Amino acid sequence: MIINFLDKIFNNKSIIASLLKKIIKRFPCLKSSILVKLNATERPPYAYCLYHAARLAKKLNHKTFSVIEFGVAGGNGMNFIEKFSKKISKELDINIEIYGFTLEKGLSNPIDYRDLPYWFSSGYFSTNKDKLLKKLKSSKIIFGDVKETTKNFFDTYKPAPLGVVFNDLDYYSSTINSFNIFLSNQKNYLPRIFCYFDDIIGNEIEMYGEFNGELAAIKKFNNDNPNKKFILNQNLIATLNEPWRYQIYYYHDFMHPQYNVFISKEEQIKQNEDLKLKN
Repeated sequence: MIINFLDKIFNNKSIIASLLKKIIKRFPCLKSSILVKLNATERPPYAYCLYHAARLAKKLNHKTFSVIEFGVAGGNGMNFIEKFSKKISKELDINIEIYGFTLEKGLSNPIDYRDLPYWFSSGYFSTNKDKLLKKLKSSKIIFGDVKETTKNFFDTYKPAPLGVVFNDLDYYSSTINSFNIFLSNQKNYLPRIFCYFDDIIGNEIEMYGEFNGELAAIKKFNNDNPNKKFILNQNLIATLNEPWRYQIYYYHDFMHPQYNVFISKEEQIKQNEDLKLKN
């Protein structure tokens, strides 16, 4: 009851909500499920994806799953992923492997209008390799153009099934190239993957839309793949009053061997019990 009450308070834009979030963030001892529910972390969309991917992996009887961040830059996102993954691993008894893809020199030259050259420019978001590797503890970083580095990723690193993808590559061209990661053997993935796209909201200058940037890449992938789709979440849109609710997508592989595995026994029992109480 208390968590549900706090959830209602946190999901508005009041000053009280902002103050409560700052207070909650000072108590890292709280369970990851509570921090996710209240959006009380430094990177709420990252925490959301990591936690719920871990739950899905557990329900499908996986002991380990993998996380990828495309566009590591200075490594702040990877640093959060490492810390929160460690917390989730301890609480849910599941291992999480972490991989990052990045270019040392930052953004390359835009290919065409879809890369939003009026907003992005070459050299932005470069990576200091030495500082990055010192900052991170358990992640594996792959340097180079994702068009090439994604090709042999699974053969080279042999990661656990992929469960989360954080995409912050900015350009249409690099984003569509990163989607090569979804073209490997189905054993390399969970049947549904939590995806976060950083550059799909923007402002009046960025003017993101379905015909440029990351949204255009999503649209092209969906058009080209009848049995694989990125689907904008519905539950967050309906329940969360935060901008990032529009940045979470669910990748579905409808032909995946585990796609139709029944995983909602506990949730169905709880719903039935709740209905009985109401009646």
